[in-house]
Amino acid sequence: MGTVGLLLATGVVVVGIVDRQAGFADWVIAASAAGGLLSWMAMLRPRISLVGEDLELRNMTETVTIPLAAVEELAVRQLFAVRVGDKRFISPALGKSRGQLTRGGRPGAVGGVVGRLRSKPADAHLSVDHADFVEERIRGRMEDARSSRGVRLGSAEQVALASEVRRQPAWAELVALGVLSLGAVLAFLV
Repeated sequence: MGTVGLLLATGVVVVGIVDRQAGFADWVIAASAAGGLLSWMAMLRPRISLVGEDLELRNMTETVTIPLAAVEELAVRQLFAVRVGDKRFISPALGKSRGQLTRGGRPGAVGGVVGRLRSKPADAHLSVDHADFVEERIRGRMEDARSSRGVRLGSAEQVALASEVRRQPAWAELVALGVLSLGAVLAFLV
């Protein structure tokens, strides 16, 4: 959906600029550009990355860098959430649908691994849900980071690591969105 929104907005902007006789007002062009940027920020920018000994959560308006050894709790529900000290950080980049969350309690669905039988046991296949795979990968890296730093879960050293969390606003996107929105309003009023 983010790509479709971005392509539609780009189409309106390109046609509006290239073919001035198409009838697109300047404020429509600016508003479409702002809408395309907003679509990208909301649906395509969010990402979760493992960068060295850090967990990087890229959200709509900021990037949060968290030392893996500082993460006390991690949960993947409809959103990805981690707790570091007394703060909770969430990301829409990874999540499970309601169906995936309720299927977890069904027989045959243990820990996200579901065995599917076709005609005979020799054809059995195991599939692992993407969210479960990423969650286990991050948990493994958290344990590795704690052991390499000599930090125990819930210890004072782990609480002290919470001060190393860094937040960086997405300045380029925020400034561009502000400029495009202001341009749309000014073009509408003129």
